Amino acid sequence: MNNKKHLLIVALLIIVVMPITYVILTAVYQLPIAASTQADSIDNMFTGHFILISGLFALVMVFMLYSLFVFRRRPDEEGDGLYIHGNTALEIFWTAAPLVLVVGFAIWGSVMLVDITEAKADEMAIDVTARQWSWSFAYPEQGGYSSIELVLPVNRPIVLQMRSEDVLHDFWVPEFRVKQDLVPGSIEVLRITPNVEGEYKVRCAEICGLNHSGMLADVRVVSQAEFDAWVLEKQSGPDPLSMTPEERGILWFQQFGCGGCHSVDGSDLVGPTWLGLYEREELLEDGTTVIADDDYIRNSILNPASQIVAGYANVMLQTYGEQFAVEEAKYNGQIDIIEDIIAYIKTLEE
Repeated sequence: MNNKKHLLIVALLIIVVMPITYVILTAVYQLPIAASTQADSIDNMFTGHFILISGLFALVMVFMLYSLFVFRRRPDEEGDGLYIHGNTALEIFWTAAPLVLVVGFAIWGSVMLVDITEAKADEMAIDVTARQWSWSFAYPEQGGYSSIELVLPVNRPIVLQMRSEDVLHDFWVPEFRVKQDLVPGSIEVLRITPNVEGEYKVRCAEICGLNHSGMLADVRVVSQAEFDAWVLEKQSGPDPLSMTPEERGILWFQQFGCGGCHSVDGSDLVGPTWLGLYEREELLEDGTTVIADDDYIRNSILNPASQIVAGYANVMLQTYGEQFAVEEAKYNGQIDIIEDIIAYIKTLEE
C-alpha cells in the first residue's frame, strides 16, 4: 500500500473519529442553561475549544493507533525498519499551525472580553458584599436597602460593584457564565444582562475557608413588573424603628451574614450555634468556663479573639463594631444592634 492510500485512510478515520469525540466531550462536560446575554459568546468559545480538542485528539490518536497496527513488525521480519531523517515542511507546519490557532483564540478571547465587560446603556447598579461565609446585596438606586437574595429584572443590564470584607472570594453564577474575584480592599466590577427568568445560585468559586462550600445565595431573575413589585414591597416594609428588638435581631442576623458561621437550629457550623446559647455555660479553649450572658455575647462580637469556645477556631471579623456603628448612625443612635442580636438569641431556646 503506497503512502497516498495510507494518508487517505487516516484522513477518513480522522473525519469519523472527530465528531464522535466531540459528541462525547459535550455529553461529559454539559454546560448549565445559558441565562445571560454574555453566556452566548462564552458558549461559542467553549464550542470552539471542544472542536479544536476533538480535532487534535483524533489527529494524534488515529495516526498513533494506525501506525501501531499497520506498520507493526511482523513475526517473519528480522531487519531494521526504514530510517527516516525528517521532513522540514512537516516540521514547519506543525510549528506554525498551533501558533496560528493560539493567536487566533487569543484575539477571539480579547474581542469577547471587551464586549462583555464594556458599560451598557441603562445599567442598574447593585452593591455586592462578600464575607466569610455569606453574600449580601444592596440596591442604591432603589433606596439602598439590603437583601440576602439577589433579585434581577430580566433583560436589564446589571453592573455589580463588589467588595470583600475579609479574604479573597469569587462571585459565580454558572448559568450567567461570567465570574469575578473579589479582592479585599478594592471594588471589583462585573456586568451581567440576565435574559432567562428563573432561580439560580451564587457560589463562591475561590476556596475561602472552613465553610467555603456553604457560601451560597439565592438568585431570582424576574419580569420587570415582578421586580418593581418586589422593590415596592421592600420600600414599604416595616421601619426598623417600628420593629421589636427581636425582629430587628433577625434582620441584622441576615444583613450582616451571621448565618455564615452560626446556625439557629443546633446544626454545627464554623462557629457555635445560637440555639440555646443564652446563659449556656461555654468551655473556652484555655480550659476556663463562662456563662453566655449579655456581656459575654457583646464581648464576643466586639473582641472575637478574647474568649474562643473550645473546639472552634477564631475566624470572625474584628470589624463588626465599626460596621454596626455605620448602620446605627442611620437611626441617630436609637438602635443598638448588639442589643437587638442578644434579644433575638434569647428567643432561640432549645
